[in-house]
Amino acid sequence: MTGRDDELEAIATVLDGGALLLTGRAGSGRSALLEAAAERAAASAIRVLRGAGSTVEADLAYAGLNQLLWPLRAHVDDLGAAHRDALRSALGLDAGPPPDRLVVATAALTLLTRAAPVLLLVDDLHRIDPASAAVVGFLARRLDGSGAALLAATDAGDDATGIGTLAVRPLGEEAASALLTTHFPDLAGRVRRRVLATARGSPLALHELPAALTSAQRSGTRELPDPLPLGPRLAALYGARLAALPAPTRRLLLLVALDGRGGSDALASAGDLADLLPAERADLVTVDACRIRFHDPLARCAVVALAPPGERRAAHSLLAEGADRPERRAWHLARATLGPDERVAGLLMRAAHTHRRRGDAAGAYAAMVRAADLSPRGADRSRRLAEAASVRADVDLRGVSRLLGDARHADPGRRGSVPAAVASAHLVLNDDGDVDTAHRLLVAALDDRDPAHVDALQTLLTVCAFGGRDELWAPFHAAVARLRPGPPTLLALGASLVADPARATPADLALLDDLTGRLHDEVDPARIVAVGRAALFADRMAACREAHRRVVRDGQRGGAVIAVVRALVNLCLDGVRTGRWAEATRLAAEGQALCAPHGYRMLRWPLRFGTALVAAAQGDETTANDLAGRMLGWAATQGARSVTRAAHHVLAVAALSRGDAEEAYRHTIQVSPPGVLAANAPLALWSGIDLVEAAVRTGRHAEAAAHATALGRVAPLSPRLAVVAAAAVATVDPSGDRFAAALAVPGAERWPFDLARVRLAYGEWLRRHHATAAAREHLVAAKHAFAQLGAVPWTARADAELRAAGVATAAGPAVLTPQEREIALLAATGLTNKEIGQRLHLSHRTVGAHLYRVFPKLGIGSRAALRDALSPEGMTTGPDRPESIAHR
Repeated sequence: MTGRDDELEAIATVLDGGALLLTGRAGSGRSALLEAAAERAAASAIRVLRGAGSTVEADLAYAGLNQLLWPLRAHVDDLGAAHRDALRSALGLDAGPPPDRLVVATAALTLLTRAAPVLLLVDDLHRIDPASAAVVGFLARRLDGSGAALLAATDAGDDATGIGTLAVRPLGEEAASALLTTHFPDLAGRVRRRVLATARGSPLALHELPAALTSAQRSGTRELPDPLPLGPRLAALYGARLAALPAPTRRLLLLVALDGRGGSDALASAGDLADLLPAERADLVTVDACRIRFHDPLARCAVVALAPPGERRAAHSLLAEGADRPERRAWHLARATLGPDERVAGLLMRAAHTHRRRGDAAGAYAAMVRAADLSPRGADRSRRLAEAASVRADVDLRGVSRLLGDARHADPGRRGSVPAAVASAHLVLNDDGDVDTAHRLLVAALDDRDPAHVDALQTLLTVCAFGGRDELWAPFHAAVARLRPGPPTLLALGASLVADPARATPADLALLDDLTGRLHDEVDPARIVAVGRAALFADRMAACREAHRRVVRDGQRGGAVIAVVRALVNLCLDGVRTGRWAEATRLAAEGQALCAPHGYRMLRWPLRFGTALVAAAQGDETTANDLAGRMLGWAATQGARSVTRAAHHVLAVAALSRGDAEEAYRHTIQVSPPGVLAANAPLALWSGIDLVEAAVRTGRHAEAAAHATALGRVAPLSPRLAVVAAAAVATVDPSGDRFAAALAVPGAERWPFDLARVRLAYGEWLRRHHATAAAREHLVAAKHAFAQLGAVPWTARADAELRAAGVATAAGPAVLTPQEREIALLAATGLTNKEIGQRLHLSHRTVGAHLYRVFPKLGIGSRAALRDALSPEGMTTGPDRPESIAHR
C-alpha cells in the first residue's frame, strides 16, 4: 500500500460501522485498497462478505446481493416471515414472484445487523445489477451504528449510491518510484523513467508494464519499443473500450498512436477528424485545433498493442508517405518492413547520423541496430553493428560486448573496424582500467579514410588523458597533425587544453572563449562536455555551467549516461576550485551512483578525486587518505599516471592542512617537479602553490623560487593563475606589494580558498612587519572564508594568527600527539631542530614540520612561549607570532 496512507486512514474510520465509496480509474488501485481493508477487518475479528459487479451477471436481478449474503444464508430463516420470504426469493433460495425491493433491502439490513461485526466489500459497483445496486445504496445510508460496514469501489465519476466518496488518485512521483523499486529493483534508470512516465501513477501499470518487457529490455541492454507493450490485465481493461469503437475510428487512432506527435502525420496520411468523435465520447482522446491528445499514455499503448501486426505495418507505411522529415520516414519504413532491405537500411543509417549530430545518442543507436537487422549482406550488418556498439558506449556500456560479438558473427572474416576499436577501448578502459591495452587498440585501428576516425581520436584523447604519460600522447599528436585540412575544432582544443593547458596559446584560449560563448545554443551533450573539459583547467567553467546542468537534466530523462557523468565530473571539479564544496561533494556522489550500474567504472576516479580534495582541505584525513590510497593502488597497476598525480595532490593538500610541510613537499613533486610545470600534467596548474609553500616551509628556497617563476609564465591563462603566481612570488620573496598584487587581481573572489590562503599569508607577513591592524583585517577575512568553506584546520591556523595578533578568539584546549608533545618539550629546553632530530632519530625537517603544527595548536608564536604553553595554565593562548622554525 505504498503511498496510500490517507486512503487507508479513511477506510479505517468506517470499519466499525458506516459506508465509503472508492472512486477511480481502472488500474488505480481500488481493488488493492479493498483487499487491504479486508485484511484489517480480519485482523480485528470482523467478518468479511465480498461481492463484485460483472457484465455477465448485470441482467440477473439480485445476482450481486446473492454474492454478498450467500455466506449468511443459513441465518435467513431466523428473520421474520415477510423478511425471510422476500430475502429467500431474492437470493434464489425459493421460487416465487419478484419480491418488493424495500422489503428485500430491509431484510438485508436486519440480517447484517444481527451478523455484526461485518464488512461488506463490493468491487466494480458500476457493473452490478440494478436491483442489487439499489439494495447496496439503501444499506450504505443506514449502517451507521449498526456494527456493519460497507466499502465499495466504482469507476471515476460514478456515484450510484449517493454516499460519501473517496477519490483514489494516481500515486505521487515518490510513491510510484518506491513501488517500482520494491517490485523491480534492477530496472535500468532510463527504463524506469519511461515506465513512470507511461504509468502516470497507476499501480496496475507500474506492476504490468515492466513485467511485459524482456529481461534485456528491463536491464537497458535492449531498446524499448514505442509505445510500451501491455500486460494482460491492462490489455483487458482497454480491449473492450477499443473493440466497441467503429473500424474507421480504430484505424485513425492507430495512426495517431504510431505517429506519436499529436496526429499531424496521421491526419496528413489518412485523417478525418469526424472519425475521432466516438473516441472522444469514449474519453480516450481530445481533439483541439487538429491536435490529437490521448488522455492517458496507457490508452496509446493499448491502441498499438491490440492492433493486429498487419494493420500496424500498413499504418507505418501510410505514415512514411506523409512524413515531413527524412528520419521519420526512415523509421516508419523500417517498422513497415519485414525482411532485409538495403534501401531502408541505408535510410536508417542516415537518420542515425542525424540523430547523433543532434546529440541523441540513444536514437542513433536504435536506428543503427535496426539498420543492421535490415541489412542483406553480412559485411554491412557487421559494420553497422560495430558502429552501433561505439555509439552504445556513450549511452550505456552494458550490451556493448554483445553487439561486438554479433558484429564478428555477422562477418567472421572481417578485420576489426575503427568503430569496433572505439567500442572495445571503452570496454577495456572501464572494465579492466587497462590504459595501455585501450591505447594499443585505438592506435592500431586509426585510419583517416574511415568516417569514424575522428571519433577514435576523441576516445584516444580520453585514454591519453587518463594515462598522463608522454609516450601515450605522441601517437595522438602525430595522428592529429596528419588530419587534412586540419583537425576539427573540438579535437584541436582537446589536443591543447586537455593534454597540456600550461602551454596553451592565446589562440587556443580565444577559440575556447568563442566556444563557451556559444554553448547556450549547443544541443549535442558530447560537445558541451568536451568544451567543459577543455575549460576546466583554463578556469573558464563558469561560462559552461548552465549548459552542463542542462546536460544533466536532459540525461536524467533518458539521454546518454556518459555525457551526464562527464558533465557531473566537470561541475564537481569546478565546484572544488570555486569553493562550492558541498555542491561538489553532492555532484560527486550523484555521478558515482551512475557509474557502476552503467559500466563507467573509470569515471569514478575523477569524482572520487573531487570528494577527496574537499575532505583534505576540510581536515577529514580519514576520507582523504582512504580515497587517495585507493587511487594510488588502482593506478599503479593500470598505467593511469593522471590518477596517481591526483592522489598525490590530495595527500599534499591534506599534509598542508595539518601543517606537515615535509610530507606535502614529498607529494607535490610527484605531481610536477620543482621549477617545471610538467608536460601532459594539467594538475600541475592546481598544485603549484602547494609546492611553493611546502618548499619554503622546509627550507628549499631555490626550488620554491624556481617553481614561482614557472607559475609566473602561466599567469596570463586565467585570473586564478594570476592570483596563484603572484602569491607564489610573494611567498618566495615576501613583500607587501607582491601580496597586494595577488589580492588586487580582478575576479579573485571567484576562488575563495586560494584567496583565503593569500590573505592568511599576507596577514602573517604584515604582523611579522608590525603592521598589526592591517594584519588583523586580512586574518579575519581569511578566517571567515575558511570557516564558510568548512576548512577546519585552515580556520584554526587563521585563528592562531589572530590570537598572536592580540585578537581574543574562542580557542579550545590544545591536543598534541605523543610525538608532537615530546618534540615540543625538548624544544622548550632550548634544543635546536637538528639536536632534537639527533636525539629522536628524525631529520631536522621533520622536527620543523612537527613544530609548525604545534605552534598553532598551542596558540603561540615562538619557542620562548613553549614552556608556558606546555604548562596546564597555558595550554590555549600565547601572544607571540611564530618565528621561522624551518632552520633552527
